[in-house]
Amino acid sequence: MRARWSARLAARRARRKPVISADDPELRVVVIAYDETEAASAALARADEWQPDRPAVLRHHLALPDHSVEAARGLLAADGWELRPGGRGASGGDAELTAVIALRVQQLDALHCSQESSRMAGLAQRHGGQVYGWDALQPGPGAPS
Repeated sequence: MRARWSARLAARRARRKPVISADDPELRVVVIAYDETEAASAALARADEWQPDRPAVLRHHLALPDHSVEAARGLLAADGWELRPGGRGASGGDAELTAVIALRVQQLDALHCSQESSRMAGLAQRHGGQVYGWDALQPGPGAPS
């Protein structure tokens, strides 16, 4: 009985899993929140192309000291985040820091965007880095969901 219940729960979770890839070439930026004083709800409200009912790739732009990138990668991976080189931190001009993007596929809403922004700010502060904001990508309107 318990095995059947577990199998149904696993199937339900699999159906809810986002069906896009962070590497999808059809992705485009639909939300930009590079001003740390702007609420996530305001950024989402002004995002004309954002489709709230579809999953998105949420990207946080950071710059971290070289020696802390692997530690940050390990911390973030535990919650499904991937850490990649690049992002807005590359234009920061601080030679001591490495520009990285923390990204994850998820449904976007103001609460979770705010929570993750706070988490990224704390991570950067603990490791002597900086945060440069977040953005989100989704496939174009004609792409299959």
